[in-house]
Amino acid sequence: MSTDQPARHDPIYDDLHERPEFTELRSRYRGFVFPATVAFLVWYLLYVVLSNWAGDFMAHKLIGNINVALVFGLLQFVTTFLLAWLYSRFSSARLDPLARQLDEEYIAALEGRTTIGREG
Repeated sequence: MSTDQPARHDPIYDDLHERPEFTELRSRYRGFVFPATVAFLVWYLLYVVLSNWAGDFMAHKLIGNINVALVFGLLQFVTTFLLAWLYSRFSSARLDPLARQLDEEYIAALEGRTTIGREG
């Protein structure tokens, strides 16, 4: 095996990864996505659990033939669209500007073949 193998990848990626802006971008992303995912899964599993073990509650009629299960099922769709809309707003306001800045710096570093955030 040769010792002069090419680098694993371009060192510009390492420089980009070490930037505090990149860490902030990851932190912001995870700060929204992880809690939202957990909350939605709990909401979804509540529906499944209630459907399996609280049949009388879910069959309770609210208006005419509309029961609790139907309302909860429709609220699952509403929750999905609401979450997508909230993420879109969050991403546009908090993620995209920082990602765009990092992308521009990355492209500039590629064009100039300089390290990101450092002179040279």
